[in-house]
Amino acid sequence: MDIIQKLNNNQRRIGLTGGIASGKTTITNYISKHKKIPILDADNFSRELIKPNTYGYKKILDYFGNQIIDNKNNSEKEINRQLLRNIIFKHSESKKWIEKLIHPLIKEKMIQECSKYKNTQTIIMVIPLLFEAKFEDICTEIWLVKCPRELQQKRLITRDKISEKEAYEAIRLQSSFEEKSKLSDIILDNSDDQNQWINTIRELL
Repeated sequence: MDIIQKLNNNQRRIGLTGGIASGKTTITNYISKHKKIPILDADNFSRELIKPNTYGYKKILDYFGNQIIDNKNNSEKEINRQLLRNIIFKHSESKKWIEKLIHPLIKEKMIQECSKYKNTQTIIMVIPLLFEAKFEDICTEIWLVKCPRELQQKRLITRDKISEKEAYEAIRLQSSFEEKSKLSDIILDNSDDQNQWINTIRELL
C-alpha cells in the first residue's frame, strides 16, 4: 500500500507554512493553548530523524564526515545542526543532497503520525518547506503565514543571533510569499496586529 493511502480521506489536515521567522510558532502556540487539536511539527521530526544511530544520521556522516559532529559537551556525538545549516546555506549542492535525503523521511513520518490520529477530525501540520518539499498531497488545505520581509529579517537576526547578510540569504533561499500565496487556501496576516490572524483562526477552527 502506498503510504499516502494510509491517510483518512475524511480527516481535515491543515498544512501550516510560511517563510523562516514569519511567526508560525506564535500561531501554533495560540492554537495549542485555545484548541484541542494535535499539532505535528516537521522541524521536530527533522531533529528526530538525524539523531545518533538513525538512518539519516549515518547518511549525513557518510556525506559530510566527522566535521559535522558537535564535539562540545556532547558524549552522544550528535550532529551540529547550526553548522549543518551554515554549510547548506553556502553550498547549493549540499543543500540539494540533504533535502533529497530528509524530505521523504519527514513526509513518511508525518503520514505515520497522521495515521495515529485517524479518528481525530482536524490536525495541524507545521511544514516550513511545504511547497519546496512537495507536501501538498497530504494536506486537505494550506494556511500560509504572511509577514513583511523586513520584519521577517529582523526577527531572524534576533532569534538566531546572525548577521543581516546571513538573515537575508536564509530568506532569499526560500520561495517567495507571492508564489506560495497562489497555492494557499488561507492567508494568516502576522504583520503587526495579531488580532487579524486570531480572528481568522477563531472563524476557521
